[in-house]
Amino acid sequence: MTTELNREVRLDKIDERTIYWLMTDARGISAPEMSEGLNVSPGTIRNRINQLEENGIIRGYSANIDFQRAEGRLMNLYICNVPVAEREPLAHDVRSIPGVVNVRELMSGKRNLHVKAIGENVESLQRIAHALSEMGLEIEEEHLIRDESDDPYTPFGPDNEQQPRGPTDFISLAGNANVIEITVAEGAPIVGTSIEQAVADDILEGEILIISIERDDQLLTPQGKTILQADDIVTLLSRGIDTEDALTAFKNPSQSSEMNST
Repeated sequence: MTTELNREVRLDKIDERTIYWLMTDARGISAPEMSEGLNVSPGTIRNRINQLEENGIIRGYSANIDFQRAEGRLMNLYICNVPVAEREPLAHDVRSIPGVVNVRELMSGKRNLHVKAIGENVESLQRIAHALSEMGLEIEEEHLIRDESDDPYTPFGPDNEQQPRGPTDFISLAGNANVIEITVAEGAPIVGTSIEQAVADDILEGEILIISIERDDQLLTPQGKTILQADDIVTLLSRGIDTEDALTAFKNPSQSSEMNST
C-alpha cells in the first residue's frame, strides 16, 4: 500500500489544467467551466478529479482565512532545527499541538522544520513555542506573519496565462535572507559542476542553499552530486551575503563585467 501511494503518477494536459483551476478557486469554479478549451465533457473533469484524489495528488481542499480579521488572531512562523533522523516523526507529533495549522519539512540539516501556528494573543503563541521546545525542537527564529497568498501553478494553466519569467527574481525575507530564482547562464562558473564540488571549489558560497532546479519542464530535487547545466532555472536561499555575490556562480563572467562597467 505504501509503495502504491508513493509512486509517481504521470499527468496529461487535462490533469494539469484541472489542478490549475482547482488551485485557482476550488469552491467557485464548476466542471463545465474547467472543461472549456480542453474538448472534454464536464463528466470527464469530475472523473479526473476523483482519480487525482485517489492517487493522492489532490490531498485536500483548504480555505484561505484572514485570521487578523477573525478577532485579531496572530499568525506566527517558528523556524526550527531538528535532527534529520527525527524530522518526520517530530513533524507528525507537532501537528497535535493546538493552534498549529501547517508543518513544513525541509531537505536540509539546519532550520529544517517550519511550523505555522495561530494564536489568540502573544501568550498563546508563547505556549505553542513552549510545547515545541518540550517536544525537542530547537526554535532558531520566530516571525509574526503579516499576510500570505497562494497562486496556481502557472505551467499547468492555459498557455495565454503563462507569466514571462525574467533571468532573476528574488524575495527578501527576515533575517537578511533572500529566496532567489535565476536562470543559469551559458558559460557560468557553475555549469558542468556538481553542487558539492562547486562548494568545495568556492564557486558556490557556503551560505547558499539550492532549493530546486527546473530543467526541461522537470522539477529536480538538488543533491550533492547534481550537476548544473546552462538554462537550468534554479531557486536558492541565500542568507547573510550580498545578492550579487550569491548570483556570481550562475552568471556568465563576461556579462557580469559588462554590467559593472556600465
